[in-house]
Amino acid sequence: MRFATLTRQPDDPLLKIIGQHAADPRPDKIDLGVGVFRDEEGRTPVMTAVKAAEARLLETQASKSYLGPEGDTGFVQALGRIVIGDAVPSDRYVGLQTPGGTGALRLTAELLARAGVARIWIGSPSWANHAPIYRQAGVEPAMIPCYDLTSQTFDLEGLLAGLNGAAEGDAVLLHGCCHNPIGIDPDGTGWAAIAERVVAEKLIPVVDLAYQGLGDGFDSDAAGARTILAAVPEALLAYSCDKNFGLYRERTGALFAITPDADAGAVVLSNLLALARANWSMPPDHGAAIVRIILEDEALTAEWRDELETMRQRLESLRAMLAEGGRIGTVDLGAVAHGKGMFATLPLSPAQVEWLRDRHAIYMAGSGRINIAGFNVTAVGRFHDALRDMAANEVA
Repeated sequence: MRFATLTRQPDDPLLKIIGQHAADPRPDKIDLGVGVFRDEEGRTPVMTAVKAAEARLLETQASKSYLGPEGDTGFVQALGRIVIGDAVPSDRYVGLQTPGGTGALRLTAELLARAGVARIWIGSPSWANHAPIYRQAGVEPAMIPCYDLTSQTFDLEGLLAGLNGAAEGDAVLLHGCCHNPIGIDPDGTGWAAIAERVVAEKLIPVVDLAYQGLGDGFDSDAAGARTILAAVPEALLAYSCDKNFGLYRERTGALFAITPDADAGAVVLSNLLALARANWSMPPDHGAAIVRIILEDEALTAEWRDELETMRQRLESLRAMLAEGGRIGTVDLGAVAHGKGMFATLPLSPAQVEWLRDRHAIYMAGSGRINIAGFNVTAVGRFHDALRDMAANEVA
């Protein structure tokens, strides 16, 4: 009866919010919790370039046989060219397909543990799943507070000072763009300073690039990652296609490892393939095949980039509308305009989050994280009114 020794684990807070929102009968409810892109009508559409690629795949795919633990190598190569660009010579990096960006992060954790890395430094707050992924693999997360929710700013000096406590060979996790859950990224000068500190302390950077194209633009959103990768002999980059290709349920991602030379790359790849084999054996093919078809076709690539830019502009517009509310009580919405991508975290207490849910049917994470794409024009105005009502009632 070994199962009797187990203890019940707490429910995932986000999944609980999803259930509560689904059960709420109020017609004007607002879901700011689930991290998916939505259009003005609240739909998460399939991109037209994806539909076209799927149609082509249906007509031409001759087999459903296994691909191997490396996945779709054409997908990995095409993705590497547009993500890493010329920041690192192609003979200095290797890659493989993973089940989403989370699968890529899990492989980074297991590879670091196998290489004897005991600790990874993470700017706080971070995505809620980051620390558990590394802890489960035996790499201890060390958190560095470096974001101010009230002013919606990134504390570069705080991060750099925190890294002074790192030991040679430690890893450091960096959000490539569109920080989740804050939405505030370093600028070019900040990225250069981080790269300099990483080199000086001889750290291994792990870049989580999950929202490329949803911040300042596709190439601009890769600039920080490329600055880091170009500066170091070794690095890992976990990539997700879930958001910028809208392939959420297809779980489409990749992991790239930067190494000193091709021989070292072959050794690292052999370890990654062994780890992948022991985790999921072979990755799912459908999403990667879609991305490969898009990236190998000039017209489809142009169509996808246009659609992605429309998504980016929607997020930017919603941020601007949200910021027009200015300061309401203790919340300065004007600062939200400085952010990028899908997420922002407002300085709200759990009691205030609960009050907004109960009184106004506005659902968000208990931390105050909101999905900008969960708004439409009407919902932004309702959110402003709800915050005013909360301030008037002095809810703390």
